[in-house]
Amino acid sequence: MIKITLSNGKIVEVKCLSCALTSGLIEPDGGVVVETEYFHAHQDVAYPIKGLIILASKRHIKCFDELTEAEQLDYISLLAKIRKAQRKVLGIEHVYYFYNEDTTHHFHTWMVPRYEWMYEFGRSIESVRPALLHSRNHMNSEEHMKELRLAIKELTRELNN
Repeated sequence: MIKITLSNGKIVEVKCLSCALTSGLIEPDGGVVVETEYFHAHQDVAYPIKGLIILASKRHIKCFDELTEAEQLDYISLLAKIRKAQRKVLGIEHVYYFYNEDTTHHFHTWMVPRYEWMYEFGRSIESVRPALLHSRNHMNSEEHMKELRLAIKELTRELNN
C-alpha cells in the first residue's frame, strides 16, 4: 500500500493510485476530464494547478513500449486533443510533459502548465517540484478550488464536444 497526499491535505492509502482513479474508487476533484477505451484523463489529485492533467493508461502497465498499437494511437491523439483544449479554454501557452517508468502508478503522463507565478522557482525542470509543492501548500483555498473546478468543467466540455 502507498500513501498519497491529495491537494486538500487528505491522505489516502491505496495499492495503486491509477487503479483507484481509473476504476472510480477515488474520484478526482472535478471528475474525469475525458476518457477513452484505453485512457483516463483527470486533474491531478495532488497538486491544485489549473489544467495540470494526468493522462493515465487504464491498463496496469509501466512502460511506453508496453502500449499496444491501438493504445499508442489513442494516446498521442488524446494527448494532442487535451493540449489543444488547454490552450483554447485555459489560455495555457506552455506545458512540461513528464513520464517516468519507475512510478508506483500506471503508465501516465503529467501535462504541467507553466504559469507566470511558477517562474519565481526557475525555468528548468528543477523548478517544477518547488512549484508543485507551493501549489499544494498555498493554493488550496476554497476560492482557488472553485476556479480549478470551473477550469475542469470548461476543459471537459471542450474535450467532449
